Parts: sequence; C-alpha cells; structure tokens
Amino acid sequence: MHSNFSRRALLAAVPATALAAALITPAFAQTKAVRPAAPDIAASWPSKPVRIIVGFPGGSTPDLVARTIAEPLSKALGQPVLVENRVGAGGNIAADLVAKATDDHTIGVMINGNMTIAKLLNPSVPYDPLKAFAPISLIGTAPLVLAAPANAPGASAQDFFVAARNAGDKWSYGTPGVGTVGHIGMELLKTKTNINPVHVPYPGNPQVINAIIGGQIQLSLLPPGLAAAQVRAGKLRAIGVTSISRSPLVPEIPSLSEGGVTGFQLEIWTAAAAPVSMPKPIVAKLSALVSEIARSPDVRSKLFQQGWQVAGTSAEGLANRIKSDTNLLGGVIAMRGIKAE
Repeated sequence: MHSNFSRRALLAAVPATALAAALITPAFAQTKAVRPAAPDIAASWPSKPVRIIVGFPGGSTPDLVARTIAEPLSKALGQPVLVENRVGAGGNIAADLVAKATDDHTIGVMINGNMTIAKLLNPSVPYDPLKAFAPISLIGTAPLVLAAPANAPGASAQDFFVAARNAGDKWSYGTPGVGTVGHIGMELLKTKTNINPVHVPYPGNPQVINAIIGGQIQLSLLPPGLAAAQVRAGKLRAIGVTSISRSPLVPEIPSLSEGGVTGFQLEIWTAAAAPVSMPKPIVAKLSALVSEIARSPDVRSKLFQQGWQVAGTSAEGLANRIKSDTNLLGGVIAMRGIKAE
C-alpha cells in the first residue's frame, strides 16, 4: 500500500522538467524508454568505425595528417578510424561527401580552400563551406615554399623573377587544383612580381612535384613538408617561403620578403570538420580529442616533420580562422577574377 508520503517523495525525486512532462502526459508512468540526455549521446559514441574523408591522394599533406591522427583517435574512441581518399575537384568532392554525411560517424580532414572560398570560386559547388560544416579543430598551419626546377635560372630570387617576367606565359605553374591556396597564392604573387606563368592543375602536390622535376612546369607554391625533402636532395630549388620572416619548419630557406617581394604573406592549413548535422555533444567530444592529440608530443613531432606548425585549436579557433581566411582569399578571387574551371 502506498501512502501519501511515498507519493510525495516520488514526485520530489523527479526533475522539474520530467514532472512537467508527467502532468501533461497521462502515460508517463508507462513510458518504456526515455531519450538519453545530450552528454549520454557523446558518452555512447561511436558505435561503429569512424571515417575520415580526405580529398587528395595518398602521400599528400592532408592525407598524411589524417593518417597521423587516425591511430591515436582510434585508441581514444575504442573504434577503428579509417582514412578514405576521395580525390577530385581540388578536394571539393570529398568536402561535399562530408557535408552530406548523415551517419554521425563521418568527418573530414580538409584544406583552407574547401572550408572557406569554394562557393566563391564556383557558385555551382554543391555545398556552402560557411554553413555545411561544424568546425572541430585547426590542426596545423604552414607557409608555402616557392619551388622551381633545380636548374632554374638566376642566382638569386630577384634574378629568378626577372627570368620569369621575361618568359611571360611560356612558363607555367602547377597546383593541386583550382581554388587551392597554392593557386590563389600564385595569382597574388603574380600581381606583386609582374610574372605571368600559366596555371596547370594536377590531382595533388606529389604530381606537381613530379612535373617540376620532369621539366613540365617551372614553379609552384608547395607545402614545406613536401618541398624541403626535394630541395635537400637537390631535385628542386627553393626560391623563398611565403612568410614575412623565415619559418622554423624550413629555417634554411629565405622568405620571399628577403628576396624583395614585400608584404607577401600566405599560409596553408589543414583542419578537421564534421557535417553540421552531427550532434553538438559529439562534435565537442571530437574537438577536445583531436586538439589534444595534435598537441601531444609524439603527434606534434610527426606533424612538424610533415611540415606543420601545430595549432590544435578549439572548434571556436577554427571557426575564427575560417572567417578571416574567407575574407583574405575571397579578396584575391575578386581582384583576379578567379573562377573554377
């Protein structure tokens, strides 16, 4: 027999929100299941393997970053973390797959262009980078290296640019795709140096490097992690880095500012993001884990060797970087009239 006291005690133990629901839902006492609270969603996630989609081929910088964080992320989550390369359209095919993923177990490791100015370059891009993604973490940043064949003309950066100006459109430069930072950065460099090489897009930077070594193209803005090894091996020549001063990633390479290209500063970055549809508690869990993993000594060392100055930011830090880079790169797009091919 239940007394009035036991009924009052039972009601007192029920949270106010649940009690309110009971008052308007006669079947409250017969409810078989209650929707888990938001923190429980994150606690029970993931329930299956997690995919990291990358828009560039194996050996490219985003691919290396994804594979570097995949193993420790798998250990932290207790589920396999699989890297999937979906190459094409300067990384936008993969970015669109991430944007439209609805399984709550798919994220992407992407570069600046995929997360900032893709829609500015081509209105037909099927996703809006400013609306489609939930930022997870800015993983690493780096200046670019202006690279040329080992036998490029000119004893100095100034001499090289004189040769490039004289060559006009007989020279060409390679990038991993239209709208990538290497593309937009080179268009900005053209305005500052009055050179006029023709753009040749490739599937990824490894192919760009092969084209420079093979003499098919004459220059490119490359990630330092890829360029430095080729420069040290004597296969490429470094003209300068796109930072105001020398970078700790490649301290032996002078900046383009030292070479007379004043006011030229440009960075690439790689970041992790989820579909905007992913529940916020899961995104928050991923953000905490990815940023912690990136800043751990072992992963930090590996990323540095790949050519990244580790950032490991919060989701908010990445959101702020997306906004600032959209303004910077969008200005170059408007100035140079760059459109996706």
